[in-house]
Amino acid sequence: MKVRFTKIAVFAAALIPLGRLAWKALHDGLGANPIEVITHSTGDWTLILVLVTLSITPLRRMTRQYWLIGIRRMIGLFAFFYGTLHFLTYIWLDKFFDIHEMLKDVAKRPFITVGVSAFVLMIPLALSSTAWSIRRLGGKNWQRLHRLIYVTGILGVVHYAWLVKADRRKPIEYGIVLGILLLYRLAVWMGSKFMERRASFPAAPLGT
Repeated sequence: MKVRFTKIAVFAAALIPLGRLAWKALHDGLGANPIEVITHSTGDWTLILVLVTLSITPLRRMTRQYWLIGIRRMIGLFAFFYGTLHFLTYIWLDKFFDIHEMLKDVAKRPFITVGVSAFVLMIPLALSSTAWSIRRLGGKNWQRLHRLIYVTGILGVVHYAWLVKADRRKPIEYGIVLGILLLYRLAVWMGSKFMERRASFPAAPLGT
């Protein structure tokens, strides 16, 4: 019951940024450049939700709040949802599906290439976020595939950092959070390898 209520609350909360954008659009609150506002808002929330998804496992381990694992998949799917809106804003509202213009952008502006790469990597993560996919891939293969979210996070931060020209506070903040999460992941991996090596050494006989 608690997990179900939490999922409903998370679902509703994740829709708030979209609701705010819709409210602003209906009340002429998107400013002089509405496409830019929509692009930045959906991009911000994509990266925020990717980082939240990455933080679930460390929080679960440190706090022993095991119910957190039940909302990780939903948050990850919402990250993909906002990433899709971000991508559609670019190819539809900004470029009007002009393939030639988009290819020129990719060639001239590296941050576009990095951003598209980050979005493409999110597609297999979203498609494999079902219980059927987990069973089909097997636990270990599924875990290997979903490590791509770290690459997505790195590419997302680089995309943002290369995009902005003056105020780099936000991408730096996101980069610091991502760096902490990556260091945590590295520490856990090194700790597990150390324990494996320690377990592989035969115990010394008594009296030596």
